[in-house]
Amino acid sequence: MNTFFAAAASVLFSFNVWAGDVFHWQKNEVHLQYGTLDRPYTGGLDQETFITTFQHVDGWKYGNNFFFIDFIEGDDSGSDIYFEGLANFSLGKILDKEITYGPIKDVGVVAGLNWAKDAKVYKYIPGVRVSWDVPGFTFFNTDLAAYIDNSRGVAAGGTPSQDNSFIFDVSFAYPFELSEKHKFSVEGHVEYIGARDNEFGNEVKEHILAQPQFRYDIGHALFGKTDRVFAGIEYQYWMNKLGDDGTDESAIQALLVGRF
Repeated sequence: MNTFFAAAASVLFSFNVWAGDVFHWQKNEVHLQYGTLDRPYTGGLDQETFITTFQHVDGWKYGNNFFFIDFIEGDDSGSDIYFEGLANFSLGKILDKEITYGPIKDVGVVAGLNWAKDAKVYKYIPGVRVSWDVPGFTFFNTDLAAYIDNSRGVAAGGTPSQDNSFIFDVSFAYPFELSEKHKFSVEGHVEYIGARDNEFGNEVKEHILAQPQFRYDIGHALFGKTDRVFAGIEYQYWMNKLGDDGTDESAIQALLVGRF
């Protein structure tokens, strides 16, 4: 795992230097999470899990980009790596005009990729984003996209490949404060992925995954430097985890976030 951390840190550092000349703004974060998570398709087994996440978001001339890399350590299942990335091309920015209608403040075209190392999973996510003007929220987006499988399947040593489906995702961030010194935020996403069959003809159930984070800005509270260090929890609710109708997860994970 130390090799994973060093490689990821090197990539992010190089990307950060290059991105400074390209993007209008960017935020990079390191998340440390610890909790007990369910293992689907194992009859109810769970394990203590430590996750280190490198996360990046930016805005540029024609839209914005988001990606994260999870380095996952289970107490009895070893390590794994998981990646999600999504590029949003804003029609408002591309056409240089406001794309607004009522509470809608922009529309975009999205293109994404999901990848899992051990499972040899590859998913392509092309679709449409609607950005909403919701009072109090830093952002509130809804994405409707195809969920296209290009996985290697069992023959290549991965999990069974699947038919294509669709995904609907809501992402958001809501900051608030109890006083000038004590600042908080609730942020995360909720997704729904439709049912599909795997390569053996077995149904992979639809799932709902919600991952809201509750953050406290401890950097501001302790040192007066806001938006740098956060502590809190991430609550994970996963109905039919990874398509397993025998696994419904409800878990709280301790969370520590550093931003740079």
